[in-house]
Amino acid sequence: MLTFTRRAAVQATLASAAAGLTAMPAAAAPAFGQGREGQRKADLGNGHYRNPIVPGDRPDPTVLKDGSDYYLTFSSFTSYPGAVIWHSTDLVNWAPVTAALHRPIGAVWAMDLVKHDGRYFLYIPAMQDDGSRIYVIHADDIRGPWSEPVDLGLSGCIDPGHAVGEDGRRYLFVNGVRRIRLSDDGLSTVGALEPAYTPWQYPQDWVVEMFAPEGPKLLRRGEWFYLIAAVGGTSGPPTSHMVTLARSRSIHGPWEDSPHNPIVRTQSADEPWWSRGHASVVEGPAGDWWMVYHGYENGMRPLGRQTLLEPVAWTKDGWLKARGGTLARPLPKPRGGRPSPAGFDLSDDFETDRMGVQWTLFAPDARDAARVSRQDRALVLKAKGTSLADCSPLTCLVGDRRYEASVEMEIPGDAHGGLALFYDGRCFAGIGASAREMLTYNYGQEISWMRQPLPAASGPRILHLRVTNRENIVSFHTSPDGRAWTQHPWQMEVSGFHHNVFGGFLSLKLALFSAGTGEVRFRRFRYRGLAA
Repeated sequence: MLTFTRRAAVQATLASAAAGLTAMPAAAAPAFGQGREGQRKADLGNGHYRNPIVPGDRPDPTVLKDGSDYYLTFSSFTSYPGAVIWHSTDLVNWAPVTAALHRPIGAVWAMDLVKHDGRYFLYIPAMQDDGSRIYVIHADDIRGPWSEPVDLGLSGCIDPGHAVGEDGRRYLFVNGVRRIRLSDDGLSTVGALEPAYTPWQYPQDWVVEMFAPEGPKLLRRGEWFYLIAAVGGTSGPPTSHMVTLARSRSIHGPWEDSPHNPIVRTQSADEPWWSRGHASVVEGPAGDWWMVYHGYENGMRPLGRQTLLEPVAWTKDGWLKARGGTLARPLPKPRGGRPSPAGFDLSDDFETDRMGVQWTLFAPDARDAARVSRQDRALVLKAKGTSLADCSPLTCLVGDRRYEASVEMEIPGDAHGGLALFYDGRCFAGIGASAREMLTYNYGQEISWMRQPLPAASGPRILHLRVTNRENIVSFHTSPDGRAWTQHPWQMEVSGFHHNVFGGFLSLKLALFSAGTGEVRFRRFRYRGLAA
């Protein structure tokens, strides 16, 4: 068992100061619906819902209405398999269908999911070492198989938005706001990238991160094309991101700004959702209209940007106005939708393949997929790198403010592994072990002076590990048998493990890791959301 000394406390304090992690108290937790394993869900069961509709780090949502079905996907960054597509029939309850992108192409940012002439297309911007490029994949069935990525040859662009003009031709809008024509099959570009619209400018005295016009999404209704975009920056101050609207009778412009701009914006840090923006607009099951966008939960930035749903209405003169206020209160569900499953169990006995839908590798190379296999109700993770920082851990996204997760770990050789909360290779906290000693991680490093020897074992080392996160206050436990648990002496505070400190636009995920040489086997992963 570890002992905690004054020296340890002082070193921890100094490390915290060096890392620049500033604690921020979480806002009072609202009441949510309770879903599978105690996970929070939006549907309150009384005809109302409370945001988020998809909790956890699901930013930059792009939504597709396909008959009576709705499909949604989000930025997946360096997690692979990525571009997970979710399904709903009521816009409130969502469940994953498939991961559409398997080959690593870089950090995947805001995509656009569309259907054209009976085929599904997913336009994907990827950040690479030498800048950004835009790819497209396609499928005849939304559940796949999806094609290999096709490089459109568009460098220096992000946030694609597909549109079909009044001329019947296909176009792709990108950040800026700029536009390029697509070929009829949507798999290549025609001509040059050109300016399409001068983005709406907010007053200069507003407190925002930066101008950053991005996320153009196009909608045609009646005689008008509507251009929904974002400005203000997606992070930084809570009042940064916002949704703007413009319209034109032609895909080529000129564009007229909405007199109601911005149609969505966080006005105060006291609101429950910060930096609301990057919206798509969609018609509901009964013909009403809705906006899907993302935002940070007040005091819970480590969860990342979560997917929100807000009702909108058309004015008599043809503009959209948002009707959800600050989203502090439950809202009536969309009318006319059929019942739809919500979420899925995160507990996993590793009997079926959940790669992409639940588990993803962080920043893998092309060979990393072969590191993961399932044998005899165990997940086998081959070691990589020298530590948690560089081992491409297996991560699991969470959306609860309070939760507990545990796993059984077997170390048959010279590898070391464990259970962690992982943001990226510079930012993580967790516990682990080799066959010989316990290991502790915080502030993005292994705390070497906290190593503790383990009793000699006659066979492979088996340990049970557990993490509890209660609104950014984290504790760890260990057990030799999964019944008698010992609390780790260091309780950690992780409210600063987020983009405004470390960049990257990511979130704090559960992670299983294996480093060194050999492999680590994991069994009986268990998860449950915790009540306030």
